[in-house]
Amino acid sequence: MIAVVRETASAEQLDQFVRWIEDRGFRTNVSQGANETIVGIIGDTTQIDPFLLESMDIVDRVQRVSEPFKLANRKFHPEDTVVDCGHGVLVGGGHFQVIAGPCSVEGDNLIGIARACKEAGATMLRGGAYKPRTSPYAYQGMGERGLDLLMEAGAELDMPVVTEIMDPRDVGAFLDRGVDVLQVGARNAQNFTLLKEVGKTQVPVLLKRGMSETIDELVMGAEYIMSEGNLNVMLCERGIRTFETRTRNTFDVNAIPVLHHLTHLPVIGDPSHATGYTRYVRPAAYAACAAGADGLEIEVHDCPSKAWSDGAQALTPSQFADAMRRLALIREAVTADVEEA
Repeated sequence: MIAVVRETASAEQLDQFVRWIEDRGFRTNVSQGANETIVGIIGDTTQIDPFLLESMDIVDRVQRVSEPFKLANRKFHPEDTVVDCGHGVLVGGGHFQVIAGPCSVEGDNLIGIARACKEAGATMLRGGAYKPRTSPYAYQGMGERGLDLLMEAGAELDMPVVTEIMDPRDVGAFLDRGVDVLQVGARNAQNFTLLKEVGKTQVPVLLKRGMSETIDELVMGAEYIMSEGNLNVMLCERGIRTFETRTRNTFDVNAIPVLHHLTHLPVIGDPSHATGYTRYVRPAAYAACAAGADGLEIEVHDCPSKAWSDGAQALTPSQFADAMRRLALIREAVTADVEEA
């Protein structure tokens, strides 16, 4: 349930109203926008009489929310959330960012790849220190040494670091090193223990859509994180498993505007994992940008044929630079003010 507060309400009246709600055993989420203030009431709201609320001087109107996700719901928070990823990088609310780097951290070549990505216009550095793989015999990542290399590169280039966390027991190690964005991958999208643990931090979380997740299930994953107090969540569309076999996954581009309609959270597109082949990454990236994504996550490697993982979907630095030039043109087109005829 949400209560829309009258514009004439004072801060003191709002505080009293929130305390009145919380004294009755409910949680609240206050969203103060440019035009109106909304108080989200979380709990078994069947116990609240909406007519009683509407009779209060401070309340303009009351609306029940049928969706199971409350904190992520745009009805609770009409304005776009802007996530501060550190180093002056903001995502959402008109701030478009590109996360780029190798699939996995391999060693000394990381800094060269990172430098090329930044020169092309990337604003955030990605790389996997821990790698969830289908086969237990495949490369699993460098572990803590990989984290250290990522943080060194991020510090040298003044770029936020985005890297995947797989185990709730590793949260402390990631926080101790100052990782800027915790990525929860597709295989852990419904690992609720992990979601709760990253939710106890205030570190931004990039939550990827599970391989066979519905849009509502993705948003409920975000709700798990937010219910623990961490509201700095970004959603990532990275393709879903369908009957099609010509690409690694099916890139659900229409999920981007749907998520923007349902939630206030930033939405990132991942064309690399969605398509699985270098030749398709750039067209899919352009589509995601045109669909209104708040950012992209793209894999880049200086020699894809020798990459330790996912080289088949990595762009070379020159291909990435070309993509960034074209993305700038698309962003200009989709954000331009166009006069109606």
